[in-house]
Amino acid sequence: MRQRENSAVAATIFPRIHNKEELIGLVGEIGFLPFFSNEAAGFSLEEIVSEECWYQGRWKGKVNWPAWEWKGEITRDKRLAYGKLFNKKAGFISLDWFPDFCNYRRDGYDFDARYEDGLSAYKDKLTMDYLEERDSCLSKELREAGNYRKGGNKGFDTMITRLQSQTYITVTDFAYRTNRQGEVYGWGIARYAKSETYWGAALCTSAYDRKPEESFERMLTRLRSVLPDTDERVFTQLLK
Repeated sequence: MRQRENSAVAATIFPRIHNKEELIGLVGEIGFLPFFSNEAAGFSLEEIVSEECWYQGRWKGKVNWPAWEWKGEITRDKRLAYGKLFNKKAGFISLDWFPDFCNYRRDGYDFDARYEDGLSAYKDKLTMDYLEERDSCLSKELREAGNYRKGGNKGFDTMITRLQSQTYITVTDFAYRTNRQGEVYGWGIARYAKSETYWGAALCTSAYDRKPEESFERMLTRLRSVLPDTDERVFTQLLK
């Protein structure tokens, strides 16, 4: 995890975030926000969240990290899209901009067409087929279904990150383990669904009337307006 070294820069650009409602409001306003710091100085939740909401360590096995818990609550309520969306790292996208993001990242392909053209791996298809028959699945279920275990298939994290980045699947919530006393502990297990299943095909495909390159330019223009002093190559890297 990177140090919050750009917090001073971020404070001059964005308001300090103290709760999930402020986070939802900010992402709704600017469109995009990576979770962790990156090459765009100040452009992350890590750099603008209040100190008391950032990682405070563990207490009796429970992770004390309020901002980390917001993501499950936000996606469960369908307020923002969340996942490994920015250069294979986690972040949030408003539902106003998610269609253009889908259009660009899919490059004109629905998953089946991508697979038929030999552009997706068979492992990806197994996961998509499994999710097709279910509303959602925990990551551990997808691991078991795809035989990602010792002596079996490898590369689960790479595969699941790729499908998120291509917007074919989305995080819908996080499940937490409980001990014998009913107390929550650990980091949380991601729950996934096909994006069309969770968000609806109408939302995911509503920018299909534009060329993928047009969606990219729209998003790039938006990021330029939010952080005009940032090198455009940084935005290109985040969006690609």
